[in-house]
Amino acid sequence: MVGATDAIQIAIAAAQCIEQELLLFAGFWFLLGAIDDIGVDICWIWLKLTGQARVRTISRDEAARPLQGRAAILIAAWQEAEVIGHTVRHALSVWRQDDFTLYVGCYSNDPGTVAAAMSGAGGDARVRIVIHENAGPTTKADCLNRLYTALCDDERRCGYRFRSVVLHDSEDMVHPAELAVIDAGLTAADFVQLPVRPEPQPASPWVAGHYSDEFTESHAKVLVVRDALGAAIPAAGVACGFSRDIMDGIARRRKAEGSPGPFAAECLTEDYELGVLVWREGGTSRFLRVRDAEGGLVATRAYFPARLDDAVRQKARWVHGIAFQGWDRLGWGKGIADLWMVVRDRRGPLATLVLTCGYALVVIEGLLGLAWLMGARRAMAIPPLLHVMLVLCLAGLAWRLVARFAFTAHEYGVTEGLLAVVRVPVANFIAILAGRKAFASYLRTLRGAAVRWDKTEHAAHPVTAATGRASSL
Repeated sequence: MVGATDAIQIAIAAAQCIEQELLLFAGFWFLLGAIDDIGVDICWIWLKLTGQARVRTISRDEAARPLQGRAAILIAAWQEAEVIGHTVRHALSVWRQDDFTLYVGCYSNDPGTVAAAMSGAGGDARVRIVIHENAGPTTKADCLNRLYTALCDDERRCGYRFRSVVLHDSEDMVHPAELAVIDAGLTAADFVQLPVRPEPQPASPWVAGHYSDEFTESHAKVLVVRDALGAAIPAAGVACGFSRDIMDGIARRRKAEGSPGPFAAECLTEDYELGVLVWREGGTSRFLRVRDAEGGLVATRAYFPARLDDAVRQKARWVHGIAFQGWDRLGWGKGIADLWMVVRDRRGPLATLVLTCGYALVVIEGLLGLAWLMGARRAMAIPPLLHVMLVLCLAGLAWRLVARFAFTAHEYGVTEGLLAVVRVPVANFIAILAGRKAFASYLRTLRGAAVRWDKTEHAAHPVTAATGRASSL
């Protein structure tokens, strides 16, 4: 018979076998991910040293300069009564140009959003509230296609043609210089993307705060590198502008596929896909980082989800749309640089698996450590090659934490930079839950389930916080 001591030793040996297998699997992918990230870092450092990543400053006069042609701004809104009025009112008050039309797409069965949009417009002739003929919610892309149809109808009726099409969300706080920057950028490009800046929320320093860390590093480094390498630039769905001609070309392609407009109604990340399609159609894309005369980043500010379940739902939609649907719908691109960036975009499901293994290892290591403290013998040693791999992974993690601190601290201050380091486990936990939810959602669509607008709820707007700060000065 096997004694209790022997049984414990067998259990420890089994745990160590599992430990080594997980260490090998997770260590390999963590190391590969670290090499990938360091490759982007090296590119960014080279761009900074050679002056190719210089951030331009726009003067007050340039920010107020009339546009070279009319701009159409599209906002799809479903159950956004709490924020849409603030967005429209703020945009009308800070944009100095008159040659634009702001299209807000609403639904007849959402009277609160319609009323809030009308209140924000205040009778301004630059705002067009378009009521969808179908009851909501349909999908965001379907609502945007309805707005695009209204845009085309206006062109035929009024005898002019828009020069650009700009996308925004219902909760956005736009920058005063945005239209001028996009208008200038479209002189030499078919699509331009400006940065997105998640605003800190004191009531949610962990969940909402991790968006600041991720977007800052992505929009201050990764997209800068993508732009320099000539890879496709994904559209964020906000603060992005397209030339009228490229939108018309994509709309014709969609029409041949049976879609009423340039946005793919069956896609959960129609904005990401639209940006990639510009590049695939032979268009030119640019990511532009510009600062205003006061040194502020010309970016769209917004509150991101402050609750765990909202953050998981939003990120699951991103993983489903970019990783799973992107694989099905867009393929793997062309050219080494674009392939590299597409692989980076779609590593979310793999990251979920690797992170899960990593945190399982934390639990196993804790149990084994407790056993050794109680006098148990180590059944097997870690192989030298695996030991080297783990040391390299640890060095890669240290580098990642330094980079995360540096980018967040540069934009938000040292306190937020320090918080960015300790928020990493929160971001990982959200990524694990989102990846699992995205995979389950993707399986449902493979079995025939319809894609639906699983939108994020918005209860607050950064304009109200900015107004409060201004009134207290």
